[in-house]
Amino acid sequence: MTVATMPQVRGKLTENAALAPLVWFKSGGTAQWLFEPKDLDDLQQFLRELDSGIAVWPLGLGSNLIIRDGGIQGVVIRLGKAFAGIETVSKGTFDIDDALVCGAGAPGISAASMARDHGIAGMEFLRGIPGTIGGAVRMNAGAYGREVADILESADVVLRNGELRTLALADVGYSYRHSQLPEGAIVVSARLRGESGDPETIGAEMKRIAEEREASQPLRTKTGGSTFKNPDGKKAWQLVDEAGCRGLQMGQAQVSEKHCNFLINLGGATSSDIEALGEEVRKRVKAHSGVELHWEIQRVGDVA
Repeated sequence: MTVATMPQVRGKLTENAALAPLVWFKSGGTAQWLFEPKDLDDLQQFLRELDSGIAVWPLGLGSNLIIRDGGIQGVVIRLGKAFAGIETVSKGTFDIDDALVCGAGAPGISAASMARDHGIAGMEFLRGIPGTIGGAVRMNAGAYGREVADILESADVVLRNGELRTLALADVGYSYRHSQLPEGAIVVSARLRGESGDPETIGAEMKRIAEEREASQPLRTKTGGSTFKNPDGKKAWQLVDEAGCRGLQMGQAQVSEKHCNFLINLGGATSSDIEALGEEVRKRVKAHSGVELHWEIQRVGDVA
């Protein structure tokens, strides 16, 4: 693929783009191409004209992600400000009350704040989701007893062929931290539904969530959020702790002393260090408790 053979775009198309600055771990290789579309039409036209054999992969805020050191072949698509809008929905528009339409590039915290300001309850947990709405929809993100499946009305996605399609909740195929979105589909917006509530009460719950996260999680480090899914009836952090992995280090990657289900980059960790540490933790937990932990953090790209 050369610039000459790539579709013409109105947004920004960068060859051999560094991805480490775009992810929370601050590690990993480059994207063969990084596309930041100007708007929805630009995204659709690009996908329509792009060779169907070229893989595409969406990137949000990079909070729950390991990009391997060999980088990503194909096109990484990053949705910017044009996809970060949030609007309230009146009953007359979609025949539902207490709803938001959120661009996929909008941070979860922004959606929670908009819901609070308009007296929409049930979305407070989004205050504890560090990524974008698009990423949250794709992985059925959750925290504090709720998940996206509880509030999603529908999602607009652009398919690999450029077609825009609206998927109802039932069509998304949600399970724990997983969806069955079509291969190559890019989430561009979501309609979220809550219920009427008191802004002060909603704000107090958001404040509680923020304070609890600050107290219990290593938020001010280079981390990737929760590393492993919670097994049925168990807490991943507790299994990691009981297996003696708190503070375990491999290269410049470490299991957080503050919260055992977080891996952190102490400064110079490679993605290989981070992923290898996670696999070592899985091995030790399996040996200690017999429980097999499954990654919650998404790992993409090629090994260097």
